[in-house]
Amino acid sequence: MNSAASSSDASGGNLSSILSSGNRDFLISPSGDKVSVEELEGKTIGLYFGANWYAKCEKFNLLLAEVYLKLKEQGAGFEVVFVSCDEDQSSFEQFHGTMPWVAIPFADLQSKKFLNQRYGIEGIPSLVILSPTGQLLQTEGVELIHHYGSRAFPFTPTRISELVAEEKADHDSQTLEKLLATTGRDFVIDHGKEVPISNFVGKTIGLLFSAQSYPPCAKFTSRLASIYKNLKEKHDRFEIVFVSVDKDESSYSQCFSEMPWIALPYNMESTKLLSRYFNIQGIPALVIIGPDGKTLTKEGRNLINLYMEMAYPFTEERLKLLREKMDEEAKSYPRSLSHEGHRHALNLVSENSGGGPYICCECEEQGFGWAYQCLRCGYEIHRKCVREVEENGSLG
Repeated sequence: MNSAASSSDASGGNLSSILSSGNRDFLISPSGDKVSVEELEGKTIGLYFGANWYAKCEKFNLLLAEVYLKLKEQGAGFEVVFVSCDEDQSSFEQFHGTMPWVAIPFADLQSKKFLNQRYGIEGIPSLVILSPTGQLLQTEGVELIHHYGSRAFPFTPTRISELVAEEKADHDSQTLEKLLATTGRDFVIDHGKEVPISNFVGKTIGLLFSAQSYPPCAKFTSRLASIYKNLKEKHDRFEIVFVSVDKDESSYSQCFSEMPWIALPYNMESTKLLSRYFNIQGIPALVIIGPDGKTLTKEGRNLINLYMEMAYPFTEERLKLLREKMDEEAKSYPRSLSHEGHRHALNLVSENSGGGPYICCECEEQGFGWAYQCLRCGYEIHRKCVREVEENGSLG
């Protein structure tokens, strides 16, 4: 990970020149009070570009607030300044009201435009980190917050290098026990029974990050359960562990009751640590751990959707064979076709020409590799979904 800034155009400038404008030397608190820009002098600043109409911003807002308040409790010199991309004053006030930090006044369009251009903002949410002297430290603050949380402070290249080195050392010494056990707990749950983690050492393990309240999780769990059953009949050295991202234990219990595999006991702190360790930014996610306790891949969901049980044991050698087989089969696929689910012709694309990753517009599941895509508007479907439609006689 290397998100340190290198642009000379945005590398320097004191905070006043960055956050003030010709007739404004203040920022706005969530309650609408004016806060002098001078109060932020000497602090590390996160410029947060977001909007209330985008779900990813709402989700990141919660994470950033958690990190922000934790750093405040620790006495760290960190402040966030919201740069709104909202459509109107009312939306801005509603979204800013959920935040514990200050903002550029919504009406100051010139300042917002200046900041967007200065730091090359191309999408939201975006978090740009400035040093206490106004130097640009990081442009990928969102990723850093997701991956390291408050540990990323003060966001300097030196600090990020330290975290990367620590992470490498952790992964190099990774074992199944280190991943799943906590102080005072060395077991997992098998629907009411406590089973020692040591029982699963030497097996291929899938860590399923999922939640009861999110529809894509239920859909993937149903597919995975069928594949799991088939694999367990053939390979007793395979297991799946449910890592709950549910908001409460009741949802966790309901979700787990419908699963045929084992689970970690409900513990949000353990889930957060594992999620950050594997940099999980969306669910459902399936991380595959090899028999030696090392990570084989974090793309288990993609691989299950693409190859189903044939993906086992998820080694690079196995996946290479499957890719070669699929590439050979692709030579016989039609280069383009018509599909009743879309009004334009769909063209065959590969991983290197637009085939992955994507969300299949037919089954709404994650996809990767060969696919059919509309070059006009990006509509894209799995090859296997096309086959299902063909078999049902629905293709034109």
